[in-house]
Amino acid sequence: MGGAAKRATASKPRGGKDGYVGSDNDSVNDLDTFVALLGPEGQALLQELRDHDPADELAAATRLRRDHAAPLVSAALTQARLRQRAAAKFGADAQRMYFTPNGVEQSTRASVAAHRAARLAGLGVRTLADLCCGIGGDALALARAGIRVLAVDRDPLACAAARANAEALGLAELIEVRCADVTEVDTAGYDAVFVDPARRTKARGGRIFDPEAYSPPLSWAVEAARTAPFAALKIAPGVPHEALPEDAETEWISYGGEVKEAVVWFGRPGGGDGPVAGGRRATLLPGGGSLLGAGLPDPEPGPVGPYLYEPDGAVIRAHLVAEVAQQVGGRLIDPTIAYVTADELRPTPFATAYAITDVLPFNVKRLKALLRERGAGVAVIKKRGSAVEPEELRKKLKLAGGGNSCTIFLTRVAGAPTMLLGHPADEV
Repeated sequence: MGGAAKRATASKPRGGKDGYVGSDNDSVNDLDTFVALLGPEGQALLQELRDHDPADELAAATRLRRDHAAPLVSAALTQARLRQRAAAKFGADAQRMYFTPNGVEQSTRASVAAHRAARLAGLGVRTLADLCCGIGGDALALARAGIRVLAVDRDPLACAAARANAEALGLAELIEVRCADVTEVDTAGYDAVFVDPARRTKARGGRIFDPEAYSPPLSWAVEAARTAPFAALKIAPGVPHEALPEDAETEWISYGGEVKEAVVWFGRPGGGDGPVAGGRRATLLPGGGSLLGAGLPDPEPGPVGPYLYEPDGAVIRAHLVAEVAQQVGGRLIDPTIAYVTADELRPTPFATAYAITDVLPFNVKRLKALLRERGAGVAVIKKRGSAVEPEELRKKLKLAGGGNSCTIFLTRVAGAPTMLLGHPADEV
């Protein structure tokens, strides 16, 4: 990274998804206990707690402290709890891995990390510097893709967890963990740089939305990325488009319909899956469908047709609703609302289609009567551009136990508050 890194160095060391957990002394003490957890006694405790019920934690702690030191018991119980939480992201691997509280919160879901690693491998990347590696979740995915990784974090406890994870999953030969200030690491000679700045810190009270308040700031990460042949920067999906560099591609990734992250990609121009300068992409996992923006203008609004398409959140974040409208031959229901309507059904992986049965001005009494008349005991309520809260409306509807279901959209059509009734198109 050379001069670019040194110019960005702050007075306070930067880097690390666990960089602000407790004081330095706390970190040292936690590290001592963590090292003990890796020993035979700690391993035996973790094995005993493998199927531990968190509701019985007090009783378990009392029992285990009869034969083991209290700090080690506490660390083992915490690790068992974190492993259970991490299973949603790491699957079966979680039971062999090591975590910190921030590491669980901020680490990438394994399937998302695998997607990014596969894309990097497809670009020909064989060596990579993972800056702000945290507990090593991304480094593991990169190593599994055959990439040799230098994993850097400034927090000793995070680095210890990253090393332990590489060992536990048999990837230590491909992952070198270094405890250092990421702004002082020379990445010259690496094929790529990956930066995952801290965006959630205790010191700042939760999530950080300003990219320049990341640690390190987005501007530093962008400058560092430009020194490498390829680079990927993981950022919050709600980042303002005006904050994105125009010489990079930004990819919004959703998993199971929930937007997880955005990635800013830098690299040499080329075909295949290479980054497109100024490009905006939406990728949907686990299916893997990817939509690259074509710079289309917003479609004209028009009347609600028989079908309504709800674009995936990644599509909306990437401002690619126009591309979906073109795919389905549709139009917007309102210039300010990201719902697309069409006269025929054209399935697309980038939006969920609904068959619309009613288009009515918003009226609670009328809605109650319709649902009662149709025997609807279950209502899925969605909103976009409406001030009505779904749960408040649900209370007012007082649905009886009918066997039918209905999807209700609270929205605007041509500027007017409107309710659309229907059901998923695949139920037709």
